[in-house]
Amino acid sequence: MQLLIITVMAALAGNPQLASTNAPSITNLSLSALLPKNDPVERDYRRLLEMDDDAQTEVDQWIKEDEQFKEKGVQGITLRARILQRFEPVKKAYEEFLRKNPNHVEARIAYGSFLNDINEEDNAEAQWQKAREIAPANPAVWNNLANFYGHNGNVQRAFDYYAKAIELNPKETVYYQNFATTVYMFRKDAMEHYKITEEQVFQKAMALYYKALDLDPQNFVLAADVAQSYYGIKPKVTGDAEADKKAADKQTDEAIAAWLKALQLARDETERQGVYVHLARVQINAGRLDGAKKNLDSVTNDMFSTTKKLLLKKLTKMEGTNAPSTTTVTQPAK
Repeated sequence: MQLLIITVMAALAGNPQLASTNAPSITNLSLSALLPKNDPVERDYRRLLEMDDDAQTEVDQWIKEDEQFKEKGVQGITLRARILQRFEPVKKAYEEFLRKNPNHVEARIAYGSFLNDINEEDNAEAQWQKAREIAPANPAVWNNLANFYGHNGNVQRAFDYYAKAIELNPKETVYYQNFATTVYMFRKDAMEHYKITEEQVFQKAMALYYKALDLDPQNFVLAADVAQSYYGIKPKVTGDAEADKKAADKQTDEAIAAWLKALQLARDETERQGVYVHLARVQINAGRLDGAKKNLDSVTNDMFSTTKKLLLKKLTKMEGTNAPSTTTVTQPAK
């Protein structure tokens, strides 16, 4: 489930900003393989999940094709209608299954995720609330409701619901990651809810991120999320120049260490070069220009060319000269 949160919600709602979320890596098809094979209800549920995944996979392809048409100047006018039409039988199948099996918690969770994916968020909440009534000890329900409240204005309830999900299952990485992201994004709400300072809010968010990384230490995307979080953290200014410099240097060191961790976990050359870009940016911002040059030398992928040029321009300006960089671009060692 949630295979197409980003693309489907963007296509249906026309607002890609709403599509920023974290979701477990398990899909409906992988989940269906874990279900009992001889139970007729679970067989029907397995078919339902497969139907859901088939529809989302097909819609994903349509969206990709539509993007290609737009790049060529062709407007995909009927895409939204096609998507809704394709999902309608899936929606009816969920409703029919739940009519026959109203206390099937996993089906209600899956149906809520499906509705959320197609931007029927209020109906998704209703399904998850019903699932919570049936199975209050199910941590996935609390996490999904927390996601809903985080996206729909009741952030302080989201904090409590993430905490409940973690209490029920302290081994699930995504709960910590979602909790950390919400605390980080909604700092004022977190300050009010927990009666703590902004600096303590950052500390809480980072502790949650690092707990998630401890549970899933090979997760590149999570490691990159942790590293990117340092962009929003500003060291407290005390007026003591030496102390303030030490604090800034310490934070820079921590950010670089986080990006180096992500670099170790990068799965291909594109991800590695993306990390080099971030490392260079952090180093330039901290005035560590030699290290930034070395990392920019490792960036050869055209997709990063614009960002690289901007960083080189900033680096050159900081060096006090308008001369172009003479560094030689070489392929980094793997």
